[in-house]
Amino acid sequence: MIASLCINICTIDKASGYCEGCGRTIAEITKWASASEQRQRAILASLPERVRVLEKRTGPKLEA
Repeated sequence: MIASLCINICTIDKASGYCEGCGRTIAEITKWASASEQRQRAILASLPERVRVLEKRTGPKLEA
């Protein structure tokens, strides 16, 4: 199992449906712990493009 991707910026972008912190959808977040490793890896593979979409809309996130 892959650890949660949560970075405690838990705001869903209304236009895309992606969390502005981790890039996952609400369904992916709630089912993460029970998802197969294969499903988790598929979600991980989609995140770079989702982050690009979010950054175009909201700007880059600041590193803590």
